[in-house]
Amino acid sequence: MKTAYINDVAHPYKEGDTLLSFIRRHADGNLVPTLCDAPNLDPFGACRVCSVEISQEKNGAVKTVAACHTPVAEGQFIYTSSQRIQKLRKNIIELVLTDHPLDCLTCEVNGNCELQTVAAQVGIREVRYPEGDNHLEREKDLSHPYMTSDLSKCINCYRCVRACDEVQGEFVLSMAGRGFDAHIVKGLDQSFMDSDCVSCGACSQACPTSAISDIFQSKAIQATETTRTVCTYCGVGCNLDIATNSGEILSITAPYDAEVNQGHTCLKGRFAFKFYNHPDRLDSPMIKRNGHFEKVGWDEVYDFITEKFKHYKETFGPDSLAGISSSRCTNEENYLMQKFFRAVIQTNNIDGCARVCHSPTALGMQRTFGTGAATNSIEDLKHTNCILVIGANPTDAHPVTGAKLKQFAMKSDSVTIVIDPRRTELARYATHHLALRPGTNVAVLNMMMYYIITEGLVDEGFISKRTEGYLDFKEELMKIDLNKLEAVSGVPKEQVREAAIAYATTPNAMSFHGLGVTEHSQGTFTVMQIADLAMLTGNIGRKGVGVNPLRGQNNVQGSADMGVQPHQGAGYLDVTKDEVNERYNTFYGTTVPKHIGYKIPEMFQAALEGKLKAIWIIGEDVVQTDPNTQKVIRALEATELVIVQELFMTETAKYADVILPGASFLEKSGTFTNGERRVQAVRQVVEPIEGSKPDGQIIVELMNRMGYAQPDYTPDGMLEEISQIVPFFEGIRWERLGKNGLQWPVAANGTDTKILHQQQFKRGLGYFEFHNWEETQEITAHGKDYPYILTTNRELEHYNCGAMTRRTANEKILKSDYLMIHPEDAAANLIREGDFVCLESPRGKVDVRARITDEVKPGILSTTFHFPDIMVNNITSDIHDSEAMCPEYKVVAVRIRKSKGKYKKQLQDR
Repeated sequence: MKTAYINDVAHPYKEGDTLLSFIRRHADGNLVPTLCDAPNLDPFGACRVCSVEISQEKNGAVKTVAACHTPVAEGQFIYTSSQRIQKLRKNIIELVLTDHPLDCLTCEVNGNCELQTVAAQVGIREVRYPEGDNHLEREKDLSHPYMTSDLSKCINCYRCVRACDEVQGEFVLSMAGRGFDAHIVKGLDQSFMDSDCVSCGACSQACPTSAISDIFQSKAIQATETTRTVCTYCGVGCNLDIATNSGEILSITAPYDAEVNQGHTCLKGRFAFKFYNHPDRLDSPMIKRNGHFEKVGWDEVYDFITEKFKHYKETFGPDSLAGISSSRCTNEENYLMQKFFRAVIQTNNIDGCARVCHSPTALGMQRTFGTGAATNSIEDLKHTNCILVIGANPTDAHPVTGAKLKQFAMKSDSVTIVIDPRRTELARYATHHLALRPGTNVAVLNMMMYYIITEGLVDEGFISKRTEGYLDFKEELMKIDLNKLEAVSGVPKEQVREAAIAYATTPNAMSFHGLGVTEHSQGTFTVMQIADLAMLTGNIGRKGVGVNPLRGQNNVQGSADMGVQPHQGAGYLDVTKDEVNERYNTFYGTTVPKHIGYKIPEMFQAALEGKLKAIWIIGEDVVQTDPNTQKVIRALEATELVIVQELFMTETAKYADVILPGASFLEKSGTFTNGERRVQAVRQVVEPIEGSKPDGQIIVELMNRMGYAQPDYTPDGMLEEISQIVPFFEGIRWERLGKNGLQWPVAANGTDTKILHQQQFKRGLGYFEFHNWEETQEITAHGKDYPYILTTNRELEHYNCGAMTRRTANEKILKSDYLMIHPEDAAANLIREGDFVCLESPRGKVDVRARITDEVKPGILSTTFHFPDIMVNNITSDIHDSEAMCPEYKVVAVRIRKSKGKYKKQLQDR
């Protein structure tokens, strides 16, 4: 073992150790102060405060070096506190302080300022240098809803610049000028608001003073408690440290020791939390009487629901009731919701957005691999050579993972393939961007696999040992008409060939896919093709490879794991199988039905046919987010009892007969499962607002009212139960989750699994199955009269229906939905930037502002759906994936014209 000496005491060191990391591991962390160093940034050596003396022999000649970026050497002697070093550090800090405001008592970071701390460490009592020129008159930047700067307090440590580059990959901040004139600039010397800043806050968290901060003063030390929990937005699963005082949330920061996000989070996770105590929060159960909601007590509303549920069950049968659970809720709450309907109501009519949006992922990967979840971890980006990103815009929809993917794409020795109709941010950096027509994923992937086979790039050994069905698959694949697929997809076949060769010839290739894959009529088949690509090239079962779906909502993976789907119960067990049914019956002590229940579209159809009498919806705004809005509204109006459990009066809640006020993620405990199968602890930060209750507690109390006895809701108690019925949760216990959770499957002894399918697939052998491209019915039925194709996308600033983010300052950054339209299409229809465009489909029409851009191709339009005053889903269709009934949001046949000028007032105001 190699050793070096710290102040003459020998210690072992690791390969790659810097002097600073070596000293921190073996000695007092205060021995070597720093200002430009940060846990999530590469060594830089700007401030020199970390200077130490080194020698290759004891009492030998020494030289002074910066500890943060100098590597340790065998037998080296390191002296951390000699008189010369102490004098040097003190002199450096004195020079810094000559150009720094000394308003410490009124400064936001007083008591938590790294400059203040280091000044004390090095013994500063006065500044010896005479006053001269300084930068103390620099103006503050208060232009942004979240970000602030007071660069008179800047010490030129470069931490903000490096955080913007290394953590977010945005390159907004830079250093301009030289010598005395050196200063931080944003963009082209702009304000935060006018620059391309994405408000991730990485610079604010990195700044050692308060030169860059935020409106919440996140580095102030007013907090009396800090609670670690998990973000409620996308499926990345970022860890958050939430600072509170007297039950009020002050600010949110990202912990550096979080394996998922390593000190990073997006503007939603860091700043968009003020919805939790917004005046719009629902604060009492309500029952609609004579067309108006009346506030009632919990006992009254429970009695009302119980009486109705029992009546419908006894009179019309269990299948006259249905439930829609929420991927915003915890695993435990989703488990309870499906248990309520299966064990108490005795129906499999339970569904949720996990099946709505990502069911093709689960079904496609289950058919091919046997398990419908990510095979690898995001950490494996460190071990891959190529990424394939298809049908996803991760820098907007999954920002922390998106930043990592973007940084990978920017490396000179990496290969990035993006398959997407839009020129997304990631596509700008891609080695290959295949800008296909929406609805032709299957065509392009079949072309890629054709070339991999004909170019002799197949991993024959992997295929022969670990797969089945390949020969039949290959025979069918060789029959495809490349010229036809080139024509329908709009992607030149030579581009596809080059991308296919790039994917197949790199040592390790990972794929990532999103809703641009699943929300199509051939979504399941596309997922199977992505899995086929991995098997074809042997990119499965080790680090740096695999098939990795990017989950849209925070607990999409978990809600599916817990059985929120009509065909599979908790643990993905098939409800139609005798042995599964017997297992559920024994476990729940009741009779669980064997037939498959209604999926959400079938619930709505059953309601219109008079078969569905009651529906209980938790945390899903189906009126705004499900396709064909007017049909959804008609279905809710046709349902005798609509119960909506929510935080706010959403568009769906307006059609409810009963409102139950639930709790936000900040007001309860449980677990979320992120997109890499990581089960993490969600810890209660504040008490639920008065009048509301945690969703799990509401479900438990209704179960008891219905005569099915349950203990009070606790996360540890529920996890204990779940571990007994969900096989891959066997070893998960609350106390084992720690700070970074566990990736399922988890063995009984608590050992988790980073990589799936290392030796064999869950189904035994991986399965090849060929599927030809078919045009969607939306185009064959309506393409002639509605010649443009509309697809949908998300924006960084907002989340899904926007019920939470629109009640934060995010609304000031992005104020409305917009339509992306190519300049040629805009000119042909006399549409200018900012004009309202009337989008008309066979289902209806909406008006939305135009954003003219060449990020979409001619004939292709793209819009967001975050704002209810637009209601884009008024024009989306009922067409769905042929296998999993996932709605086809991504292909809508429309025609366009410039709007006639009669808009809703709220649109004009925007």
